Amino acid sequence: MCGIAGAVGVVDPRIVAAVERAHAAQAHRGPDAEGLWLEPRDPSQPRVMLAHKRLSILDLSPDGNQPMHDRAGHVVVFNGEIYNFQELRQELESTGARFTTRSDTEVLLAAYAHWGDDCVEHLRGMFAFALYDPKRRTVLLARDRLGEKPLYWTLVGGTGRKTLLFASELRSLLATDLVERRIEPRALATYLWNGCVHGRQSLVAGVQLLPAGTRATVALDEPQPVERRFWCVPCAHLPRTGKPGGREELRAELQKSVRLQLASDVPLGVFLSGGIDSSAVASLAVRSGAGAVRTFTIGFEEAEYDESDSARAVAQALGTQHEEIRLDAQTFGTGLEDALGSLDQPTFDAINTYFVSRAVRRAGITVALAGTGGDELFGGYRSFQDVPRARLWACGLAPLPAGFVRGMAVAVSRTRTGKTGEMPSQTRWGKLEDALATRGSRAALYQVAYALWTQKFLHELAAPAVFQGTLYGLTRERFDFLDDLVRGVDPRAAVGALELESFVGQRLLRDADSASMAVSLEVRVPLLDARVVEAASALDPDERFEPLGRKQLLRDLALDNLDPQLFERPKSGFVLPIERWCRASLRGEVGALLEDAEACRAAGLEPAAVARAWRAFQAGAPGLYWSRVWSLYVLLWWCRRYRVSI
Repeated sequence: MCGIAGAVGVVDPRIVAAVERAHAAQAHRGPDAEGLWLEPRDPSQPRVMLAHKRLSILDLSPDGNQPMHDRAGHVVVFNGEIYNFQELRQELESTGARFTTRSDTEVLLAAYAHWGDDCVEHLRGMFAFALYDPKRRTVLLARDRLGEKPLYWTLVGGTGRKTLLFASELRSLLATDLVERRIEPRALATYLWNGCVHGRQSLVAGVQLLPAGTRATVALDEPQPVERRFWCVPCAHLPRTGKPGGREELRAELQKSVRLQLASDVPLGVFLSGGIDSSAVASLAVRSGAGAVRTFTIGFEEAEYDESDSARAVAQALGTQHEEIRLDAQTFGTGLEDALGSLDQPTFDAINTYFVSRAVRRAGITVALAGTGGDELFGGYRSFQDVPRARLWACGLAPLPAGFVRGMAVAVSRTRTGKTGEMPSQTRWGKLEDALATRGSRAALYQVAYALWTQKFLHELAAPAVFQGTLYGLTRERFDFLDDLVRGVDPRAAVGALELESFVGQRLLRDADSASMAVSLEVRVPLLDARVVEAASALDPDERFEPLGRKQLLRDLALDNLDPQLFERPKSGFVLPIERWCRASLRGEVGALLEDAEACRAAGLEPAAVARAWRAFQAGAPGLYWSRVWSLYVLLWWCRRYRVSI
């Protein structure tokens, strides 16, 4: 786990200084070692510069430092872990490759030397890397299948003198001072809808995120990436009926994923909330035979948010070395500035990961396994029921005139939500009009289900120009991709694919990377190993998902050694008591920024609409959850901190 940066194309003294600034801005990602490499060529000719910050996990010796070179002159900077590197090493040794280190980085270089660009298809892990081939005069950029590791890029320079800059973080590219600090309107539209930026375009104009499961070739004399997607979330691409041994194949892949991800030369632990997903990872870790397992949980003074009793019971049943860490409003308040400062792009959903990561890192842990992905793979969310049910209504009413359907939806919403005060409900029944207007598109219904605001209020929140070129909170290109992905697929499998592509890929994994790396902690998510995802997706949907909400298949495969009663309680995701704190200890700070008209206009928001949302939240308006106003606060904070404006 590291931070990488570099330049391809014209690399003159100005670009060298810019890369050095980007490199320095990522110090938190790699406190153990660093390296810079500049191709020794005439600066008037196209060349390459690579930079690396190292968080040492495997082969702690200087032999694992980067940029790393091989005998053929290939040079690589690599962020992440190749979990199957030992298997690949043996395979490559049989072809004549020789190794001098114990690192997975050297295996990556050998894999490229043997398979070329296709090496990415042999890698099992989380990764983002840049690999220079001096013979081809190209740089290969690549990102792992699910998108655990980020890789941003931008083009700078005038006509005929282009340079591609890349880095692990958007803020690192801002630190180059070569990127205009201007908000991209379409990216802002996706943020306002989703509470995080969706798609390849970052919030900053001109800076893009290489899509997950994609590799790109960059020629030195024409540094425009030529992309090729090498993996996609399985949906219609795999059989929708089970095959003999499918369940046992999934069991084997789950066990192997956890076993591979336990490999570490530094202290390792497991996040344990006491729920099914994290308990499954802890259980598989214990059964792997890798030695004593340390588990951690976060507890709160607010009883309704505290799951420490459940986590403690699971830890006792598994026999782990368990530690409980308490977090209260005062600790949250004093650490909030650092938590917000960990966000690479604005998002409303990463603060909890930051505080957990910080606490675990302070306990001496460098690598942590998390249970992320179980709900999406095995039908744990309400979306698996709500989206198909809403689709039946939307399709059934589709033949009726749009105006009639809209009027009916408004009437039903008013009946269900009652008197709303200054602001109508922004959840469930409040979004009925938007849901029925989809005419049954699965991708559109999914987006409506996850929308923070109704479309009506969104168009009060920002100018119409912000939403041009977007559809249901996505760029039209992204929406069409998702709509095609799930067309004609089993309804449950469709929701599962959308959860992985959207909620996981665009929010959870991005948040986990930035929040954990801010404290130099590596987080691994074995349930989201691509082979596990493929094995689960190949099963019959009934076997994979039913009964919805219970994740019975995951229980059967990973928790059969524990008393089922440990998990017979209402589902509750890990969240902080931010709503209560927003109304109390943080009220003044949050309100001051939300009521700052100049800050709102700079971020592309209408001050009156923001103020109205804040007043309604303070008044306890129904259907206006904390996440709505918190998303606006985070956006304003981030834009002010990094001097980015519309």
